Amino acid sequence: MTEEQMMNGQETATEAEAYQSNKTGESTTGAAAVNLPNDPEELKKLLLEKTEEAEQSYNRALRLQADYENLRRRTRQEREELIKFGSEQLITGLLPVLDNFERAMASAGDGGEGFVSGVEMIFRQLNEVLAGEGLAAIPAQGEQFDPNIHEAMLQAEDTGEPENTVVEELRKGYYLKGKVIRPSMVKVAKS
Repeated sequence: MTEEQMMNGQETATEAEAYQSNKTGESTTGAAAVNLPNDPEELKKLLLEKTEEAEQSYNRALRLQADYENLRRRTRQEREELIKFGSEQLITGLLPVLDNFERAMASAGDGGEGFVSGVEMIFRQLNEVLAGEGLAAIPAQGEQFDPNIHEAMLQAEDTGEPENTVVEELRKGYYLKGKVIRPSMVKVAKS
């Protein structure tokens, strides 16, 4: 007998052992095998149990999927409402400012100090509301030019200021909760 024939014989014997052990429910690989009963009634009972378990798992999966879809729908609705009514608090805070503007315009016919003081009061009130929402002015005049928060529009020579110092603010810039929402337009010193 050649070595190849002996190897083939060993493989066939190993396959037969594996088949026999699987048939009896034993495992040659060490993995747990399912021991099925030989009685048809017990098999039917086992089949019914497993079918019930499968149906319960399927129903649980359907409920989870429905819960997930409901959560997605609810989250989408809340996001849409937040976008739609997100500025409600700001607008509510600005309504008294609007009322004071109407009063100031009504007293404009009187002229003079009443009108000016009314407009100054409205300006202060508007600044307070916006500061409460996180708005802050970007410091510019006399500061070192920073391209992240300043936008250079002009250069001024012989100002007596060090180079790249902001000598004039042409338009205020603002932060909103630490983020630059509008850079300051400035005039910068040049030597």
